[in-house]
Amino acid sequence: MFPRRVFVFFAAFVILASLQAFAADEEGQPAPRFHAKTLSGETYTNQSTKGKVVLLQFWTTWCPYCKKEQSLVDSIDREFATKDVVVLAIDVAESKKKVKQYLQESPRSCRIVLTEDTNLAAMYQANSYPIYVVIDRDGNIAAEQRGAGGERSLRRMLRKAGVEAEPEKEN
Repeated sequence: MFPRRVFVFFAAFVILASLQAFAADEEGQPAPRFHAKTLSGETYTNQSTKGKVVLLQFWTTWCPYCKKEQSLVDSIDREFATKDVVVLAIDVAESKKKVKQYLQESPRSCRIVLTEDTNLAAMYQANSYPIYVVIDRDGNIAAEQRGAGGERSLRRMLRKAGVEAEPEKEN
């Protein structure tokens, strides 16, 4: 049998090595290879978004924080559409029927992606909402945030990707 110290050292090594496997989603690292198809049929990949900034919002229809920030994300989409910023709102683990019903009651202007049409939710371990990820023009993760942060936070994340944002509005 292994002495206890050797076992503890080995266990710590395995845990640290496992954490390193998830390093690809840390700021400054290349974004994982992805594909996403919107409800309107547009397809996005790392290659097709090269040279653009991508804002990913992971959300659900039942999340009150997602609903609260929905208009903010949509306004950012409209504001930066001419500055090569792509906003993808990825609904996680809900049916197309449920999402379409929600969108009839609460329309969104940004591109909507379903979990079944992308590998992004699994890559970013989307299990609490909202989650925001900004990918810069070179395809690297510029910023990541778990949880609602409001306008100031989203604009700060975009600035990290080199997008000059207007000053925050007073809430």
